[in-house]
Amino acid sequence: MANEELPKAVAGPINFIDDRLSTVGFLKRNVKKVFPDHWSFMLGEIALYSFIILLLTGTFLTLWFKPSMTEVYYHGSYHPLAGVKMSEAYASTLDITFDVRGGLLMRQIHHWAAILFMASLMVHMLRVFFTGAYRKPRELNWLIGLGLFTLGMVEGLFGYSLPDDLLSGTGLRITQGVAESIPVVGTYIYMFLFGGEFPGEAIIPRMFTLHILLIPGIILALVTAHMMIMWHQKHTQMPGTGGTEHKVTGYPFYPVFMAKTGAYFLFTFAVIALLATFAQINPIWLFGPYDPSAISAGSQPDFYMGVLEGALRLMPNWEITALGHTLSLNVLIPALVPLGIIFTGAGLWPWIERWVTGDHRYHHVNDRPRNAPTRTSAGMAMVSFYGLLWVAGANDVVADKFHVSLYATTYFFRVAIFVGPVLAFIITKRICLGLQRSDSATMAHGYEAGIITMSPEGKFEEVHKVAPPSEQAKLLSKEEPAPPLASLDSNGVPAKRAKGPMGHLRTRINMWWNKDTVPVVEGHHEDEHAAIEHEHHEELTR
Repeated sequence: MANEELPKAVAGPINFIDDRLSTVGFLKRNVKKVFPDHWSFMLGEIALYSFIILLLTGTFLTLWFKPSMTEVYYHGSYHPLAGVKMSEAYASTLDITFDVRGGLLMRQIHHWAAILFMASLMVHMLRVFFTGAYRKPRELNWLIGLGLFTLGMVEGLFGYSLPDDLLSGTGLRITQGVAESIPVVGTYIYMFLFGGEFPGEAIIPRMFTLHILLIPGIILALVTAHMMIMWHQKHTQMPGTGGTEHKVTGYPFYPVFMAKTGAYFLFTFAVIALLATFAQINPIWLFGPYDPSAISAGSQPDFYMGVLEGALRLMPNWEITALGHTLSLNVLIPALVPLGIIFTGAGLWPWIERWVTGDHRYHHVNDRPRNAPTRTSAGMAMVSFYGLLWVAGANDVVADKFHVSLYATTYFFRVAIFVGPVLAFIITKRICLGLQRSDSATMAHGYEAGIITMSPEGKFEEVHKVAPPSEQAKLLSKEEPAPPLASLDSNGVPAKRAKGPMGHLRTRINMWWNKDTVPVVEGHHEDEHAAIEHEHHEELTR
């Protein structure tokens, strides 16, 4: 029962709810739940707050937007387009921008919130990957995160296509070409989506319905599932913070975490509002209504779609014609292969890593990226692959700003997307191993104190000091890899998991996976340092 000492106006409703739902017991169990504290955990919160802002501003915009492709003549406040024929969707967007009080600000907040949602979600997933937070038992939440990012891309595509301006119409034309390039069923998908020949009159109303109802509903359901799973499994924690696989250290949900998360929401909203106020984005009145015969120079989609734009620009003009049918590889491959490699690889990675390493343990403490060099190197290879394709999506802008040939940039990126990830993998792995050696040296000899001593014989030595306990805990958090998978069992018979081609492959990958890793163990030479400190003290007292 609720506390009877509460004021009657408060105790009455609480008792009413508790008598029917027994909420007090649930709150007592969960209100003091401990959440670990680290700055990188805020990335996921920023994505959540951005999504809330998207829902609020989207509701406002829905009240005035007209999802219709019926052609009208514009007679609004923006005089440069007065009398121009355009779709009702574009006209209503201009009305929101120039005639609805606060309309332009709401449009800008909505667009910037979408950008921040995708950016924070991307960085949050990179943090999860590089720290190994996707490992058992959190594989389902990792897949939910990939699903959220995919849905966010589709939602963003539909959202900025709704105004039916020249830029968004060009994006829709590319979408139509991609759908039509799919073998066998492409034409049917294209006709079903657009309701006839491009552009038709059905695509804007259909995208509007998907944009405001279906996709946000699925995203909201996935976010709820993500939060419930995280609450049940408890949040991962960073090494060296005092937490273990069986103990969580941090702050209670109430009041500390609730106060901090409320402040973070206000900070996030303030940043988005400031961007919307002072940084113009998507000025559709400058682009004009969509015209299939026109396209503006330097057209760029939002950043999260840049990888598809880059793949499309780099792909050679390959087509296959057979039996009266044409297979447009120059559109199909850029649309499916790059993101297919990234998302499929990311989705399967937890199981690939477990299969290679044989690690089936529960993990509630994250890895430092340096302590998992193969994983970190693979992640950086994918980041470089994605980043190069993203920059290639602006190859015309790069060529213009740096005064180089457009064809030269295209050929450069065609080579770079294959060479870049390989170099990124090799360089990242060497850096990780170098950092491991540094950690091992710190534990073995301490860190350089910046003090040089001279012995009576004239010998100079630098004083090393023992790392503080918090730093030692962080360094010693490195999990030493399991021994290589045995090819023979205790009886000298080939082990079951090492048999066959897949078994041999697994054994070889396992040996390569952990090759060159540097152990980090306690072994500080205390006597040596004590002697150096004693000599230093004697020199100072002479």
